[in-house]
Amino acid sequence: MRSPRRRANFRPSPKPASGPPVELTIESVGGEGDGVAAGPLFVPFTLPGERVRAQGSGERRELVEVLEASAERVVPPCPHFFACGGCALQHWDHAPYLAWKVERLAGLLARQRIETQLLAPFAAGPGTRRRVALHARRGSREAAHLGYKARRSWDLVDVAVCPIADPRLQAAFPGLARLAAPLFEHPKSAPTLHVSLTETGLDVDITGVEAKSGGLSGDARLQLAERAAAADLARVTLAGEMVYLARQPTVRLGAASVALPAGAFLQATVGAEAVMSRFVADAAAGASRIADLFCGAGTFTFRLAELAPVYAADAGGAAVGALAAARATAPGLKAIVAETRDLARRPVLAEELKKTDVVVFDPPRAGAAEQAAELARSAVPRVIGVSCNPATFVRDARILIDAGFRLTRVLPVDQFLWSPHVELVGVFER
Repeated sequence: MRSPRRRANFRPSPKPASGPPVELTIESVGGEGDGVAAGPLFVPFTLPGERVRAQGSGERRELVEVLEASAERVVPPCPHFFACGGCALQHWDHAPYLAWKVERLAGLLARQRIETQLLAPFAAGPGTRRRVALHARRGSREAAHLGYKARRSWDLVDVAVCPIADPRLQAAFPGLARLAAPLFEHPKSAPTLHVSLTETGLDVDITGVEAKSGGLSGDARLQLAERAAAADLARVTLAGEMVYLARQPTVRLGAASVALPAGAFLQATVGAEAVMSRFVADAAAGASRIADLFCGAGTFTFRLAELAPVYAADAGGAAVGALAAARATAPGLKAIVAETRDLARRPVLAEELKKTDVVVFDPPRAGAAEQAAELARSAVPRVIGVSCNPATFVRDARILIDAGFRLTRVLPVDQFLWSPHVELVGVFER
């Protein structure tokens, strides 16, 4: 994980900011990963204690030069780092970077007057990301330009390597660039390839292709299929519509083998999924009946069904269908009842949870305020919250705590390496 240290290897932007250069001392790192100087002024690619020269106007400045580098500065492992908008913190040594993420989480909890035990965080390593979203722009007839959006821009950084991605994803980049070439029949098309690594190969769902004019022609679809076969992809879908299928993409969730719907959600890394699932299952030990809300395709459901019968609900009908079908691949589990249900509009009511003693909820970034209110009204003794957005988790936690729950422990999870993003699992008990 550790990179060799150097004073600085910053490469200035080819589009320098306007305004006179100023010397600044960086005091901290802000929520988006930029260094913060007095003002406040935000300067990307800087670290606490550094003296830098920056340029621009307003509160956001561009780094011109690092005059005095922090001892925590390291050489970014990616050649695209300073241009690419995917990562913000590759220049920071791993230990202080990870401590910063935990401190941010602790600060959010403290602002809501929530006291709890913060456990040692899980941190994903390089080369472990199993899903990426690659943007495509028109190139030649043989291959599109493929990569990530530039920092604070709609421009594309055409990437050759990506140190966060699983090596099997990186190896597929040339074939994916060829796959994307036929997608530009309409001038308004701006395709994104959502690529997931599954047990049977790469699953690609393409969005952003202009459909108002009738979508892709038959010839373009034929080219997609031919290029998918040449790249040995498992499946290619166009906004969920099948274009090519060689093998059904599947993943193992606990004891079950789940056939993924097109565009299905997966945790970003296998390691984080395993750690979170084990933590959730350990926290649910002793339950006699469990509700798994916002269950998706069963990230936690099948592990929980090793302990007790599970009621699983989610708004995504295709994901719930995949979960229900996968029950047959995992004999010996307790009963699983799966329901398609919009938990924001129709949360599981307190009265429906009378015989449930553990509830797990893993909502999208918007959180689960409506469901949290019903959990607060219920007599459920233990709730386990999984969150990809600490801000909405803290809001929902406040609802539960005000109703008599106590947040006993929180596991911070860093599976989006070198980004400002942090996730968590928290255990509430009455």
